[in-house]
Amino acid sequence: MSELSIFATIRPKPEHRADALAAIHSVLDATRAEPGCRRFELNVDAGADDALYLVETWQDDAALETHYAQDYIREVFAAYETWLTEPVQIVRMRREG
Repeated sequence: MSELSIFATIRPKPEHRADALAAIHSVLDATRAEPGCRRFELNVDAGADDALYLVETWQDDAALETHYAQDYIREVFAAYETWLTEPVQIVRMRREG
């Protein structure tokens, strides 16, 4: 198994952007402490885009699946169902070369 990188784009409704931002901030430390988490960072657009971006690196697919199964992550995903304008866009990548 090889290391897995994730680039996630999260587009909250304007009235829920602060909620989404706070929810992600609330799971940063716990996520970073998970076995298999190599990188988990939140970024925001430097311009006027309200989207939130997660850049993640995981030891392998199993570590990511374990992350998704955590109660604190499942709670955030459940809230996303009403907070977001569209489903989270996830790009899964593997390092080449």
